[in-house]
Amino acid sequence: MTIRPSRIAHSLATLVERHPKRLTALLAALMLGGGGGAYAVASFAPDPGNLPVRTVFENVEPPGLPAVPESLADAGFRLYRSDITRSTDTAESLLKRLGIADAAAAAYLRSDPTVRQILLGRAGRNVTAEATERHELLKLTTRWITSDSDETFQRLVVEKSATGFTVKTETAPLVASTRLAGGTIKSSLFAATDEISLPDAIAIQVAEVFSGNIDFHRALRKGDRFSIVYETLEADGEPLRTGRVLSTEFVNAGKTYQAMWFQEPGQKGGYYNLEGESLRRAFLASPMEFSRVTSGFKMRFHPIMKTWRAHLGVDYAAPIGTPVRTVGDGIVDFAGVQNGFGNVVFIKHRNNNTTVYAHLSRIDVRKGQSVSQGDRVGAVGATGWATGPHLHFEFRVNGHHQDPMTIAQQSESIPVSAAAKAAFAKVASEMKVSLAAADAVRPASAQ
Repeated sequence: MTIRPSRIAHSLATLVERHPKRLTALLAALMLGGGGGAYAVASFAPDPGNLPVRTVFENVEPPGLPAVPESLADAGFRLYRSDITRSTDTAESLLKRLGIADAAAAAYLRSDPTVRQILLGRAGRNVTAEATERHELLKLTTRWITSDSDETFQRLVVEKSATGFTVKTETAPLVASTRLAGGTIKSSLFAATDEISLPDAIAIQVAEVFSGNIDFHRALRKGDRFSIVYETLEADGEPLRTGRVLSTEFVNAGKTYQAMWFQEPGQKGGYYNLEGESLRRAFLASPMEFSRVTSGFKMRFHPIMKTWRAHLGVDYAAPIGTPVRTVGDGIVDFAGVQNGFGNVVFIKHRNNNTTVYAHLSRIDVRKGQSVSQGDRVGAVGATGWATGPHLHFEFRVNGHHQDPMTIAQQSESIPVSAAAKAAFAKVASEMKVSLAAADAVRPASAQ
């Protein structure tokens, strides 16, 4: 007997209508009955291997791509590379470092007098090259300034044309850009600034800004930290020289010093603390300009007297010829040779203050001459009772020796005028935010 599929479907529908609860329970039991139950239910489905298979072929159009301009279609890749010129550079060596293999370009650089004068043999100039994918020169550009006070820069451009290479020089204005930096003293100021790639010129400016408060030759401590907001002057986005320190903070031996540049209308600009007091003191803390040469200065044991002489003065070791400056305005009271001091200069200041600069190799002032703070009075030497080159410096008040740093920090300062206080307060508020941001960029290794 043959049972038709339609009759089976009709019987199942009738069963569901009459016994819905029983049928539900039966299906649940089958599902919970393990692998065998699952196989029994699955076996009702047709075998996939017996299903019909049909192959379909269709044409698929790829999405449209934007058309390439004709000017670029034949251009190929462009390669760019920069390097710094060396005094020993030839046309070939410079192009080789730039990744360029172009005999025609090398021949042009050798033969052109402008290129030879400006580029070849000139050390320290940044040069950028643009080349084809075959490493042939398309364009070579170098930028430079003639002095650290320039507001413009020079640009030399060598460019390939349809008829060969051409060269031109141009002048363009430098553009000021603001940068932030922060670091921590581990051994010296320059070691800390090298770690964060801060230009030496900025480090020296910071030392000069606080020269009335901190003796950077002998007062720095491990763990001191600094934050700086400063300008760089750029040519086509490339820094060519440093500008002015706009604001800075230095924490020395736990004490915080802050400074910002401010210029009142019609007045000469200067540095002030954020409360509006000028940082220009009557006396500097040190008679030596801070530099890499002088950054290692330490107090020294007197080799002849066999005793520390800090109560009488400060001895700074330095190479012969290092400039010595007066710490304040005054009149030269003596300039010549005197006993163990050797070549020595005495300068008389206001209020019975006198400073002494001894063991000089050279004297640059004469008795009775007026000098201003920072003027050069001589150079470090080893004359008199000196076993090695150094400067012996003293500060006397009414004939009694005093610590130069204490005197410098106690000297009077001039506040910003009442008319400029509102403008100063606005700038100071902005600088506080900038200094906080500069402190935040201190590298983790320096914190």
